[in-house]
Amino acid sequence: MSLDEITYKINGCAMKVHNTLGNGFQEVIYQRCFAIELERAGLSFGREIEQTIYYDSIKVGTRRADFVVENQVIVELKAVINLEDAHLAQAKNYVVAYDFPIGLLINFGSTSLQFKKVFNSNGNPVQPKIG
Repeated sequence: MSLDEITYKINGCAMKVHNTLGNGFQEVIYQRCFAIELERAGLSFGREIEQTIYYDSIKVGTRRADFVVENQVIVELKAVINLEDAHLAQAKNYVVAYDFPIGLLINFGSTSLQFKKVFNSNGNPVQPKIG
């Protein structure tokens, strides 16, 4: 499945959740419902996958992205009134730190569902990996 096909399905899952619930719930509620829709869409995913973060080849900590879909796309969910630059920076950082080609930042907290697509800024083709 291509990245475009995967992101299309992911966006459809998010739209289904937002159309059903609307805005106003805590992020964890949207995470749970989103997981249900990903499963229904036949997409493989991991939730809260821990990834080691390195600085100059030195381990400095770990982070967890909300979802890794088809081992190719990082998905970070929010439930805020408006996305801010810090949210976008977090999603971009995850894409680079996890060494994935693409990520999606999805906000359920606004009256209209918000999507942002972020790309790996290293400019090199990358092989997705977890670990």
